[in-house]
Amino acid sequence: MPPTRNIGRAPPPRGRHSGGKTIGGKSAAGLGKGVGLSRMRRQRKIHRDSVHGITKGDLRRLARRGGVKRISAAIYNEMRGAMTDHLKKILHSCTIYLEHANRKTITVTDVIHSLKRLGNPIYGFDKDWESKSRKTHKK
Repeated sequence: MPPTRNIGRAPPPRGRHSGGKTIGGKSAAGLGKGVGLSRMRRQRKIHRDSVHGITKGDLRRLARRGGVKRISAAIYNEMRGAMTDHLKKILHSCTIYLEHANRKTITVTDVIHSLKRLGNPIYGFDKDWESKSRKTHKK
């Protein structure tokens, strides 16, 4: 086969980025003394007012599930406020469990115990409940 030629195509790029120290596909040229030698640190985005990510449609579906037919326009911000207050109570109770166990990660059991402590238990996660339900459904 004859060699192919790059007719009408641009030549390969040459210049300061063609060879050098690269970290994660990014060139270290022009970053100053010692900056390009270490990898980039992960920065967490701080979410402020992320409760507004819960849209009107989401809140409407929750209300429909609760049996509400008609929703006032002013109720959406009230619903968001009530949800944040309830979540703050749950997370405060979860942090009590975390501090006692000297952990940094919230688990499902922490949430279940905190909901039970607040008086809103979720059924189906307790091992005793699971064994009782199996005994009653046997034929």
